[in-house]
Amino acid sequence: MRFVRFQKQDDLPRFGWLHEDKIGEIEGDLFGAYKRLKAEIPLKDARLLAPSTPSKIVCVGRNYVEHAKELGNEVPKVPLIFLKPPSSVIAPGEVILLPPQSAQIEHEAELVVVIGKRGRNVTTESARDLILGYTIGNDVTARDLQKTDGQWTRAKGFDTFCPFGPWIDTDFNPADALITCRVNGQMRQLASTRDMVFNIGVLIAYITSVMTLEPGDLIFTGTPAGVSQLNHGDTVEVEIDGLGLLSNPVKTGQ
Repeated sequence: MRFVRFQKQDDLPRFGWLHEDKIGEIEGDLFGAYKRLKAEIPLKDARLLAPSTPSKIVCVGRNYVEHAKELGNEVPKVPLIFLKPPSSVIAPGEVILLPPQSAQIEHEAELVVVIGKRGRNVTTESARDLILGYTIGNDVTARDLQKTDGQWTRAKGFDTFCPFGPWIDTDFNPADALITCRVNGQMRQLASTRDMVFNIGVLIAYITSVMTLEPGDLIFTGTPAGVSQLNHGDTVEVEIDGLGLLSNPVKTGQ
């Protein structure tokens, strides 16, 4: 099943589910008890929002060997995690703004895990119980600031640096899915999720040994090789086979 978060004209955001080209509203709590109403809202009449409102966004660095190599880094022996602020979230189709503080903004195509239940000290074997589903993300990064700062908060945390969506897919199989990234139609990244250094179960177990994950939280699972610069006027598209397409335009910010 695919869940969306959407808005009709000036209405308040709400959750829904997709059936072909129509949306049905969700009555109740998507992360608890809910009821699916009849799918009768045409998808073309709704604006899709980021499909979750996370309390935190946990990201994994250097989780693909070739990406670690292309930036001159060693592959970590345990997952390398960092956070992006919720204020960096934007929806599919919204603009990624290039901040004046950086001269090297890059895309990072990623599979994203959406947490469905509260969890702390979860085992690798039981990690699946925490997952609501999967979506597509772009961990936009100011690469020059990442290098100069040492800490990654500024490089990863600018407003608009966390596009994800367009929906949460509960049936998606993350074991061997092709991830691609195109800029203006030109291929930049291409790899399979099977190439992850640490799989999703290991990531959830490691992260929950540090912090409690809450319903709606996100885990960005790392990016493959091929990251490259984004410029004003570009359109960046992240696609994962069987999951969908995330597209965002790029403009110079203020």
